[in-house]
Amino acid sequence: MASSDNEILDIREAVKKALPRSAAISSVDYEGPEIAIYSKAPKILLDDGDKIKALARKMRKRIVVRSAPEVRLPHEEAEKAVRELVPEDAEISSIHFDDSRGEVIIEAQKPGLVIGRSGTTLREITRHTFWRPNVMRTPPIESKLIKQIRYIIQSEASRRNKAFREIGKRIHRQSLIENGWIRLTGLGGFKEVGRQSMFLQTPESNVLIDCGVNVGTPSKAFPRLDMPEFNIAELDAVIITHAHLDHCGMVPFLFKYGYRGPVYMTAPTLNLATLLQLDYLDVAEREGKLRPYRDRDVKEAILHTITLNYGEVTDIAPDVRLTLHNAGHILGSAIIHLHIGDGQYNLAYTGDFKFGRSRLLEPATFTFPRLETLIVESTYGHPTDKMPPRQEVEKKFAGIIRKTIERGGKVLIPVLAVGRAQEIMLVIEDLVTKKRIPKIPVYLEGMIAQATAIHTAHPEALSKKIREMIFHQGVNPFLNEIFVQVDSHTQREEIVEGEPCIIMATSGMLAGGPSVDYFRLLAPDEINSLCFVSYQGEGTLGRRIQKGWKEVQMRNRNGNTQVVPINLQVETVEGFSGHSDRKQILNFIKRVSPVPEKVLTCHGEASKCVNLASTIHKSMNIDTKALAVTESIKLK
Repeated sequence: MASSDNEILDIREAVKKALPRSAAISSVDYEGPEIAIYSKAPKILLDDGDKIKALARKMRKRIVVRSAPEVRLPHEEAEKAVRELVPEDAEISSIHFDDSRGEVIIEAQKPGLVIGRSGTTLREITRHTFWRPNVMRTPPIESKLIKQIRYIIQSEASRRNKAFREIGKRIHRQSLIENGWIRLTGLGGFKEVGRQSMFLQTPESNVLIDCGVNVGTPSKAFPRLDMPEFNIAELDAVIITHAHLDHCGMVPFLFKYGYRGPVYMTAPTLNLATLLQLDYLDVAEREGKLRPYRDRDVKEAILHTITLNYGEVTDIAPDVRLTLHNAGHILGSAIIHLHIGDGQYNLAYTGDFKFGRSRLLEPATFTFPRLETLIVESTYGHPTDKMPPRQEVEKKFAGIIRKTIERGGKVLIPVLAVGRAQEIMLVIEDLVTKKRIPKIPVYLEGMIAQATAIHTAHPEALSKKIREMIFHQGVNPFLNEIFVQVDSHTQREEIVEGEPCIIMATSGMLAGGPSVDYFRLLAPDEINSLCFVSYQGEGTLGRRIQKGWKEVQMRNRNGNTQVVPINLQVETVEGFSGHSDRKQILNFIKRVSPVPEKVLTCHGEASKCVNLASTIHKSMNIDTKALAVTESIKLK
C-alpha cells in the first residue's frame, strides 16, 4: 500500500476518534491541500465548530465540513431557501450547484449581504439546505472572461475534484527526511528582466516559483526548463506571484507537456493571468509567431489552479507551507512566503512589489513570522533610479491635460492594460472630481476595459481608500460616466475629429495595438499631446519618439506606408510605476521583520542586480548574492 493511502487511513481514523458518532461521518478525503469531511448530520458539527477547529490544530491541516449527498435539499428547494434567506438588496445574479463537492455557488452584486454579519447568513444557508455556500461577486462591469472561467470550473467540477484528490495525496504524503538540504536554481529573470522563474528543491519536494515569458527577446523568451535538475514529472507545485506575462506566461506550457499538479495564486491573479495568456496567444497568431501552447492548455491550467487569500497558510508539499502576502504591484500581486521543513527554514520572494502607497493598492507587506532568505526584485535598483514625489507627479500630469484641453487638443496616453491603466483612471477620476481638470470623455480601448472589469470584481484587494468609497460611500470610481469604452476601431477617426478628450489605449510602448493607430491620426497636429506614463523599451516606437524623432514611417489602415510627421507635444511623466525605486527597495529591506540572514537579487539588468546586492551587503551587513540564470545556490 502506498504511503499516501496509509496517510489517508490514519487521517480517517483520527477524524472518527475526534468527532462524535452522532455526526455520522460518511467519508473523509483529500481536496487539494484540505481534508474534506462529509457528514450525514452536519448540523452537529456546525453547531460545535470548536471541535473542528481543535481537530485542525491537532492534525495541523486545513479541514472543511461538507454534507453527504443524501441529506442535501434538491436543487429547486435549496435555491428557493437561499433566495428567502438572503436579503433582496444583495442582488443575487445566479445560483449554481456543484454536486461533487456539495457547494451552492451564489453570485451576487453585494456578496457581503449574502455572507451576513460574521457569516451568520452563510451558516443559516447550510443549516437549511445542507449545501455549503460559495459566494462570488458579480462584476459591476460585465466580464465575459470571468463568466468563462467560472463556467469552466463549474462545468468541469467532477474532473477538477478528482484531480484535487490526487493533488492531496501528493501534498499529504509522509515526509521521510528531516533537516534536509534546500537548493534554489534560477531558471529565468536573474541578472535580466523577463521570463522570471526559479526552482526550489528539498529532498522531499520540487516547487517552481513563477514561470514567465519574455515577449520582447526571442533569444531569451522562455525559462530554462531544460536544466537537468528540473523534471516536470516530479514537480509538486507551481506558485505564481502575479499576472504579468513575464511571471505567468508559460504556465499553460507546463500543462501542454503533462503537468497535472496544483498552481497557487490569488483569485484576481487567476482572472488577469488568463486574460493576458489568451491575449498572448492571439497576438502570436496574428503576427505569425510561435504559439508555445494552445487555448486548451490555458483551460487545463485554470482547472488545476488553487486560489488563496492573503495570509492564508496552506501545505503545498510534505515539507513546504505557503502563505501569500500583498505585494502592492498590481491587483492580486503577492509576496511568497515559504515555511520549509516544519519551520526550520523560511524564504520570502517579493516578486514585483511596490513599497509605497498608490491610489490603487496598499503598500507591500514587510512583516513575516520567520525569515532566513529574502529574494528581492531589482528593476529600479540602480543609484540613479529615483522616482519623484507622487504629489509632483500628479501635478505635472494634470498640467499636461489641462493645457492640451485649453488649446482644443486630445491627450493620448499609451498604457499597460493591467495595473497602470487602472492607476491612471483613478488619478483622472480624482482630478475631475476635484475640478483640477475639465470634465471630458476618457476613451478606453484595448484590453483596458476587460482588465478594469476584473478590478471591479475584486474591490477587497484594492486600497483602503477605494474600498471605503465602494463599500461605505456607494461610489465606484471605475464606473464614473467620464469613462467610455471603445468597442470598434471604426470609432477612432470620429474620436480624433471630435471634441477635446483623453484617449487611453494599449500598448503602453506603442509596440502595437490601438495606441499606434491613434498616434498616427493625432501626431501631425501640434495641439495634441502624447503622454508616456510607463517605461519605453529600447527599439520600440515609443522610445524613438521619446528620443525626439520628428517623423516616422507607419502603415495606415489600407496597409500602405506613409511618413507621419510628429508635431504633437511629447511628454513623459515618471512616478506612476508599480515597482519600487531604489530608495523604496532599501527601505523595505531595512524594515523587513525579522531581519533576513541572506538576500538574493533578481528581476533587473545585471548591473542593477549586482549593485543592489553590493549596497545591501555594505550598508546592512547581510550576506547577499546576485544569481545568474542556470546558477544554483544551496540555502541550507
